[in-house]
Amino acid sequence: MLSLLKIKNLALVDDLTWELAPGLIGVTGETGAGKSIIVGALKLILGERADRTLIRTGEDTCTVEASFHLRDTHAIDAILTEAGLEPCENNELLVKRVVSISGANKQFVNCSPVTIQVLKSIGEFLVDLHGPHDHQSLNSRDRQIEMLDKYIGIEEPIQKYTLAWRSWRTALSDLEELQSSERASQQQIDMLRHQIEEISNASLKPGEDEEIEAKHRIAANGARLAELCGGLTERLSDGETNILEALRELGKMIHDLEKIDPTSARLFEEFESAQIALREMETNIRDYADELEIDPREFTRLEDRMAALQTLKRKYAPTVTEILAYQADCEAKLARIEGRAEEIERLQTLITQRRADVDKAGKAISKKRADAAPKLGKEIATHLADLGFKRSVFEVHLAPLPEPQKHGFEEVDFLFAPNPGEPLKPLRLTASSGEMSRVLLAVKSALARQDAVPLLVFDEIDANVGGNIAEAVGRKMSTLGKTHQVIAITHFPQVASLAASHFMVTKDVEGQRTRSTISQVSGDQRLDELARMLGGSAQSARKHAESLLAG
Repeated sequence: MLSLLKIKNLALVDDLTWELAPGLIGVTGETGAGKSIIVGALKLILGERADRTLIRTGEDTCTVEASFHLRDTHAIDAILTEAGLEPCENNELLVKRVVSISGANKQFVNCSPVTIQVLKSIGEFLVDLHGPHDHQSLNSRDRQIEMLDKYIGIEEPIQKYTLAWRSWRTALSDLEELQSSERASQQQIDMLRHQIEEISNASLKPGEDEEIEAKHRIAANGARLAELCGGLTERLSDGETNILEALRELGKMIHDLEKIDPTSARLFEEFESAQIALREMETNIRDYADELEIDPREFTRLEDRMAALQTLKRKYAPTVTEILAYQADCEAKLARIEGRAEEIERLQTLITQRRADVDKAGKAISKKRADAAPKLGKEIATHLADLGFKRSVFEVHLAPLPEPQKHGFEEVDFLFAPNPGEPLKPLRLTASSGEMSRVLLAVKSALARQDAVPLLVFDEIDANVGGNIAEAVGRKMSTLGKTHQVIAITHFPQVASLAASHFMVTKDVEGQRTRSTISQVSGDQRLDELARMLGGSAQSARKHAESLLAG
């Protein structure tokens, strides 16, 4: 149940703390007092879009906090765990929403920040909210089949069927795509074969282009390299004044110096190493120069190879490695095209197998639906009789589909005849808005045992009904209050008088500011509120209110 709701700076509410009890909770107040703010606050908790215009004038943010005490937290804990959050402790859940005028909105679950999607996922397990127009969801066939399945309690078989159906549809899609590609022109096949052959004939090796380019650069600059090598050897050893000859002279002077002062040897420890290094460098340069002589035929081969590589690069990819990858891709495409017959046969076998899985799971669900549909229709009809439709007829009709769909082998249609002698017609074509509100309540009553959502909120769904019917609606809500916490925002004293706890929303002006508050009424205050709702003379209305409470 919802144990606490705190609202701050939302519309006409500046600071409100509302403690709630189990059972049916009646919320009343004059038109415009601010009862809709409660619904607006709950919608924020459920993750609905935040409207910044709802922030109280003069304030930068508004906040809504809700504390829930839950009998079972497994479903919500699974959502929290998947989002990387800690599960609920002691069956308590705290949800907070902060709406900022700047647009920087925030939401928290158990004091941890969460995304709006996580909040919406959790909200589906917390509150079932019905406003004056929410009964329109009853007209949706998808919603109707969900209601029937919830009544039966076949969540696991439905999940199994949905998985099988999606697998079957995926295989069908793959086959359709393959059969479409089978119409590829012979021109495409010829092009792929030509590209594969051209690249294959080139006998490419990964990284070859870099190696060829390096060799060609050396061969093309052979004369300049030889010139540079000659200059280096001349300065090292061949010239009249060269480095190695100078080093020999330098070595003699160092030797004479060490004869006179042996301690000076430490000054020339690196000299011999430098001399050896330069001699090795001179030898290496001569060897390198000898290797620079390029065979003209090799140079021509390098140029031809570079030209061939450049042609392939312009056609297919900027590097040899990427050209080889392109070749592999072409081979794979060609293999798929040429191997379509085998793949089509494989997919057709797979489709047959998966369709058998769909049929098996779907037939089991269809049988359960066929068995349960009359029972649900009869139970809803019983609740409708309690709500004033004494001789109405209600049926849950199943119509087979030509092909399996996401929800199964059939579609569901709620058929309704509110008056004797009228033919059964789809609910969407039959019921008025006032009737639809009672049908919604009848359906919720029929599903009460299976509905795990702890809080049901009915926002003036008793509109457009008469006094006696309003009392029947109230009694039905009171019965729902035995298994759920029910908040009924109502203008009918017949409904409010049946509430286990009664709260009144009032609007006051303080210091030229309007503010809405909510407070529990009992005793004489409750009598006064019911009398106000009844209208008429004060004495007669009060007596009527007393009779309503006496029940």
